[in-house]
Amino acid sequence: MTDLTPSNTDYSGIHGDIVALLEAARSAAARSVNALMTATYWEIGRRIVEFEQGGQERAGYGQALLKRLSADLTARFGRGFGVVNLQQMRLFYQAWPLEQIYQTVSDKSPSPQTTPALSADLTSLAKAFSLPWSAYVRLLSVKSPQARAFYETEALRCGWSVRQLDRQVNSQFYERIALSHHKAAMLQKAEYAEPGDSITPEQALKDPFVLEFLNLKDEYSESDLEDALIRHLADFLLELGDDFAFVGRQRRLRIDDSWFRIDLLFFHRQLKCLLVIDLKVDKFSYADAGQMHMYLNYAREHWMKPGENPPVGLILCAEKGAAEAHYALEGLPNKVLAAEYQMVLPDEKLLAEELDKTRRELEARRVGRTGDVEDDQ
Repeated sequence: MTDLTPSNTDYSGIHGDIVALLEAARSAAARSVNALMTATYWEIGRRIVEFEQGGQERAGYGQALLKRLSADLTARFGRGFGVVNLQQMRLFYQAWPLEQIYQTVSDKSPSPQTTPALSADLTSLAKAFSLPWSAYVRLLSVKSPQARAFYETEALRCGWSVRQLDRQVNSQFYERIALSHHKAAMLQKAEYAEPGDSITPEQALKDPFVLEFLNLKDEYSESDLEDALIRHLADFLLELGDDFAFVGRQRRLRIDDSWFRIDLLFFHRQLKCLLVIDLKVDKFSYADAGQMHMYLNYAREHWMKPGENPPVGLILCAEKGAAEAHYALEGLPNKVLAAEYQMVLPDEKLLAEELDKTRRELEARRVGRTGDVEDDQ
């Protein structure tokens, strides 16, 4: 009798194909459901706002309306409709207005005739929301409309997860990149970031830093700067970014018969290394690089613990000449970085203009590279 049972090799092939098909379908269905739910939450927010604006007698409803809606919707649909969630839906509609959503869906200006139809058609409305609801909730905490639009654009362009988006917002990526002397490079690094990705010291450390929380006057010494940073250590840790831990200040080390002091010492958990910070109230000098190189050699020999990576040096200075920093720091056996600090954050409009200009330049480069490839073919 002929054996009609498929061989293990044949079966493995069809089994793998079907599993891949089902997983792809489930993933697509999940994305579709998430987009529909996000559109629904936007529509709920719209109806709450329009109800509250529907006459003087409704103007004072506010929390009373949300509490009543929360109780009734929770009783019927279960979790997800608490007062805080309904407030977020209302804010969601206000932060992403109808005109903006309609242009995303149809690239046309809204009209009185078409707007109601759009509001009723959740499938069409869902096309305007490419991020999950939790990402929009995170974006709602960004107060500046320009910064919020930037994070939304970059999250879509780079495919950030909600965790990555949260990390970028917490580390003030918008402000840092607007101030950075290497905007295009930072955008490209963000574009290729992977979940749980390893980072380099250049990615972990900002340039420039913004230290407006110190409230220092025009005239101050390196000692004043250090004292202010210690007094505002919590704010400085936030400005440094994720995963930094404070180790100490004025750490003494003896070389031959001379004593030296390291201004600030931190540890970065993801880099798994010490960060030695040297504060300079003047312009960066090549001599600063030599001194830091000596500090790092000492730290590697005497302070580095088993399992740690070699220490990294940061020269935090008031001004940095790009060429001098490049030639002084390039090729050193130790990783030494120089970064500027600023005491005032520039005007928000200027930040937005700088970012828009850089993004256009980056896109022009990408189009140029694509054109070169097509020409070669």
